[in-house]
Amino acid sequence: MGVTSPATLASDALKAFDTVVQSTGGFRARDGQRRMAEAVALAFSQAQLGKPEAEGASAASSKPASAVAASATDAPQRAIAVVQAGTGVGKSLAYSVPAIQLALARGTRVLISTATVALQEQLVNKDLPALAKQLDTPFKFALAKGRGRYICKLKLERLASGGAPGDDDLPDDDLFAEETAAQRSARPSSTETEARVQLYRRMADVLAAGAWDGDRDTLDTPPEPEVWQPIGAEGSSCTGKHCPVFNQCTYYERRKELVGAQVIVANHDLLLTSLGARLLPELDNCLLVIDEAHHLPSTALERFAGEADLSRLAWIGKLASRALRVGQLMQVDDLGEIPEHATRLRTALEDAARLAMDTYGDTLRAPRQAYGASALARFAPSASSTRARVSGGVLPAALVDPFAQAAHHAEGLLAVLRNIAKALRAAMRDQPNEARRLSTLYAQLGTLAPRLEAVHGTAQLMLLEPAEGAPPAAKWFTLAMDGDFIVVKAHASPILPGNTLRNQLWSQVRGAVLTSATLTSCGQFDFFLREAGLSGDDAVRTLAVPSPFDYARQGTLVAAETLAEPRDLQAFTADMVSALLGDLAQVKAGALVLFTSRDQMRQATERLPASLRAAVLVQNSLPRPQLLRQHRERVAAGQPSIIFGMQSFGEGLDLPGALCETLFITKLPFAPPDDPVGEARADWLRSAGRDPFSELVVPATAMRLAQWVGRAIRTEDDRARVFCYDKRLVQTGYGQRLLQGLPPFTLERRSAAPSATV
Repeated sequence: MGVTSPATLASDALKAFDTVVQSTGGFRARDGQRRMAEAVALAFSQAQLGKPEAEGASAASSKPASAVAASATDAPQRAIAVVQAGTGVGKSLAYSVPAIQLALARGTRVLISTATVALQEQLVNKDLPALAKQLDTPFKFALAKGRGRYICKLKLERLASGGAPGDDDLPDDDLFAEETAAQRSARPSSTETEARVQLYRRMADVLAAGAWDGDRDTLDTPPEPEVWQPIGAEGSSCTGKHCPVFNQCTYYERRKELVGAQVIVANHDLLLTSLGARLLPELDNCLLVIDEAHHLPSTALERFAGEADLSRLAWIGKLASRALRVGQLMQVDDLGEIPEHATRLRTALEDAARLAMDTYGDTLRAPRQAYGASALARFAPSASSTRARVSGGVLPAALVDPFAQAAHHAEGLLAVLRNIAKALRAAMRDQPNEARRLSTLYAQLGTLAPRLEAVHGTAQLMLLEPAEGAPPAAKWFTLAMDGDFIVVKAHASPILPGNTLRNQLWSQVRGAVLTSATLTSCGQFDFFLREAGLSGDDAVRTLAVPSPFDYARQGTLVAAETLAEPRDLQAFTADMVSALLGDLAQVKAGALVLFTSRDQMRQATERLPASLRAAVLVQNSLPRPQLLRQHRERVAAGQPSIIFGMQSFGEGLDLPGALCETLFITKLPFAPPDDPVGEARADWLRSAGRDPFSELVVPATAMRLAQWVGRAIRTEDDRARVFCYDKRLVQTGYGQRLLQGLPPFTLERRSAAPSATV
């Protein structure tokens, strides 16, 4: 049987796509959608999957010996398509049909990663079920979530019973995290504890009755993180197949669904967290689709950053005590190292906190009353939270030894914990009648292990020295108040997401499609490719598919200039709010106002006249689903309805037709590098003679502005006006760059002069 050529595979995938599109109700030919489908089919047909030695093995006998020898040294062919698909293209269908058809033909699987729950739900609950009915070859699909989203029945059972000590004689006092209670003088009240226990009992009852499937997201009211964390199925406290309730485990039941699925829908965080694990398909042997790909770089920075609390350290003694007790029960060797490692780890972290405050005392400040006449009283009163960045990413000499000691002793404790965990798993295997008690011991160690791992990882990042010419890691300290307690934390993060993604993700991927409505910045892919780690990669092909909408006919961009300069914040906000209120008075249906700061939104809300106040819905005044439902109901009833929102309302909000006939952008949504990672990166660029504003701020702002403007026209029948009150959009060179990245609306300029006409 011959090997099907890439060209034939791609052709067959496109035929399947054409068949599905033509059989879809309300069929309307979209040239851009098919061009995207062609790019997807081409990439996924060309990528060589599987281990290199397995590739072409069936055809090796027909090749000359020299050709076989040469091919054995060649790297497998990679193919990555980066596709910007404008609103209305129908990108989900454009990538899912060719990808699934090719996966079925090649005997592999499709992994789709998204950034938002909304898109995951759309794919799993709407798009994929519809597609499964249309394709000739049946396929199964499943949603992959992090294990922490599912209930651990063993933990829930234990805590629902009040968390009484078991045979191990170790009290279970983890109902409340140390961050909220253990370091304070007051212990949680009996009323608080009993309320928590009662909640767990109700959850256990609905789970046992089959009225709930154990997925946190399917609860009518998902609990707060501090309530869920003690009962989540975290990997550090899970004994897997050795658990006495393994056969009823919600998480592992979902894992079974993944095993039998040809299409798996995950999210960016899980994709990166699972690198090197076996939760998701192997990236060198599956077809990877990254939707909402513009979020991937920021997710990578968050995923590979480290944070360690240097102040609240009672958990170290608790962990050491538990490790000693359990280790003795399991007859593990080398337990004598635990007390020294624990003591020295705590001392090292305390020294790091003290020296950080000594070194950065002019920056790290806390309210004086928190520490009275102590040695820390020289720090002046200030805000309740602040930070100090390590210049150049080079840790001051005084702080090197404490972090080196912390890394060393954390590693020592982790090694002992690994030995204890190994002994526990062996005991559970050999003594199944003891599995419940041993699983409890395992969990009691596992709940504290992530803190130790965080300390170890962060200490290593803090000690990391940049190679010559290489970008340094961003390193900083934060100080905050928890009641009367001073909390100092150490933080570290890579500053270039592209480097991390290139090494951690793309080195494993063979075939991928990255797509979003906003991947270009100022009309170019360069910025995204750098951020995503794909710049200069020979396997990458880019394609920009324009929206099918007639933007010049359907939309108008009104550049409404103010007299005040946007940099004069107070005067500009006053001018902008005055102009905004005048324009809001003309709204007849649905409108969305996007603010760049809470203070802007507050001032606009406070100045609303009585005639407008009843029509305005302010973000966070209601839960988001309820606010949007009220907005739709008002518009459906023929009433004006105006939403005031911030950044989170500027992306992913779908308000077609009359729901958003007018969009107001109060100020250009600049994303200045004012966070520690951005500041460190800007400093590094300046040191190399480069301009952070041009390289970072403008491209990032262009992508954000395009997302915001994208809220206006959602269908081919929409009509909308977009107002922008920031005159820099039309009066500066970088403003012209920003305009190049926006849909080609008809542009109108409105001068701030009273006599001006539009």
